[in-house]
Amino acid sequence: MSSLEVVKLSKRNHYEEITEQIKGLIMDGKLKVGDKLPSTKTMSEQFGVGRSTTREALSALKAMGMIEIRQGGGCRVIRSAPAEVELPELQSLRMNRETVLELLEARESLEVSNAAIAAKKRTNDDLEALAGIIHQMETTVGNDSEGERLDLLFHLTLAKATHNSIMVRLFESIMGKVETAIHDIRRVELYANEQVAGRLYEEHSAIYEAVKEQQAELAAERMERHLQHIESIVLKHIGG
Repeated sequence: MSSLEVVKLSKRNHYEEITEQIKGLIMDGKLKVGDKLPSTKTMSEQFGVGRSTTREALSALKAMGMIEIRQGGGCRVIRSAPAEVELPELQSLRMNRETVLELLEARESLEVSNAAIAAKKRTNDDLEALAGIIHQMETTVGNDSEGERLDLLFHLTLAKATHNSIMVRLFESIMGKVETAIHDIRRVELYANEQVAGRLYEEHSAIYEAVKEQQAELAAERMERHLQHIESIVLKHIGG
């Protein structure tokens, strides 16, 4: 197929609009199962957008199960309606449920220790860094990308406040794997939800206060409570 019955976009870089138009053509039967889509170059010219924008739209259609993208860039319609598919990330997360549970268990064990050690060994510079992160958390509640960034930064800064390079390396190793496994749940369920994000801010703030007051046992208890809250949200999604 050399061209599509499409409307040129008024806004640039709006891949959702392209996705909707092509989805509509497929669902209306103007593009049938087995039909080949025009080249990315042709579609980009028709929509009046850059190729990267068209590729994003095609990726979204592939995620819906409506098209396949072949090596070399050719695309073919494979379904006439969106498949009821879950995010691949959540599917792999369920498949590796035991690994995720082990990661969360390892993270809890390490971070509870980190909180206690940091409470004993933190410096004024550590406290200043943590206080700055807590303040930013308060002002960005509900902003999912900032919430995610600041959460990771808080826990990393706390690990560094142990002044134990091995603890820091262990934390980075575990958190890298946790992030890969639960990234989508973290963003949607934790940071974009203002009520949950608000509670997370309070939990981080409580950990900070215990570390500031050098109350090791209290810092450990508050960290444990915080991570068990996170775990309960993740378990809802992996059938725990």
